[in-house]
Amino acid sequence: INNGRQLSRWEKLSRSKYNPELQLPLFFLFLVVYVVTVVGNLAMITLKGLSAHLHTSKYYFLSNLSFIDLCHSTVITPKMLVNFVTEKNIVFYPASAMANDHYATICNPLLYNVIMSSHICFGLTARVYILDIIGSTIHTVFMMRLLSCKSNVINHYFCDLFPLLEISCSNTFINELLVLVLSAFNILTPALTILASYIFFIASILRIRSTEGRSKAFSTCSSHISAVAVFFGSTAFMYLQPSSVSSMDQGKVFSVFYTIIVPMLNPLIYSLQNKDVKFALKNVLDSRICS
Repeated sequence: INNGRQLSRWEKLSRSKYNPELQLPLFFLFLVVYVVTVVGNLAMITLKGLSAHLHTSKYYFLSNLSFIDLCHSTVITPKMLVNFVTEKNIVFYPASAMANDHYATICNPLLYNVIMSSHICFGLTARVYILDIIGSTIHTVFMMRLLSCKSNVINHYFCDLFPLLEISCSNTFINELLVLVLSAFNILTPALTILASYIFFIASILRIRSTEGRSKAFSTCSSHISAVAVFFGSTAFMYLQPSSVSSMDQGKVFSVFYTIIVPMLNPLIYSLQNKDVKFALKNVLDSRICS
């Protein structure tokens, strides 16, 4: 240190991991990703509110997905962007519902409006928010009982659960057990529900007589399955294994997918390539130009 005092452990570790040549390229890369995420998800939410023919259960779920993706990315990415352009990275202390909708759309189209009533849509959405709030509250309460006396350096780009447990000198067995149990429920339940839904989708698609129709349906489903696989695959790698066998460096790479990449891809895959959304966007832009 400049004044002759001994370098703290934080400063040594911070400087050893500081790569100036990578800072700006990574900053601009993730800045572009974040801008696309914000614009895409805000566009979906706005179009849902402005376009009357998008006031259906399908777009109700998609607008909620966009809201969650926007919040998820905004909690993490701006701080990471700041970290790319500063040497000291300091933290100060002061989808299964959509699978049900798609199942009703493809497998029971004539009964769609009956099955996906406004009460059902609200109940499914409320259940997602309530379960997430309960899960995060449980983790927060049990995390508060730990003492972080090993280090004040978190080996991650946001305050994830396992990196926080890694710096604790308390017994973290209960916390790790909670992570595994709650993550298994939050990941496996929707993943298996979506998988079961897509089995019915594929069975329905195979009954389509038109080759063009089957090709179009498979094309749409493949993009949806890709987004689901990337999200649940990366989260499963992070949370469905004990912290003792997980690698923080690999974990940071996989975390980028479900915290940054997937929130950017969702509006592109689920919404903005949809002909109804394109039509609504055209109408909104035309009305703004005329006014």
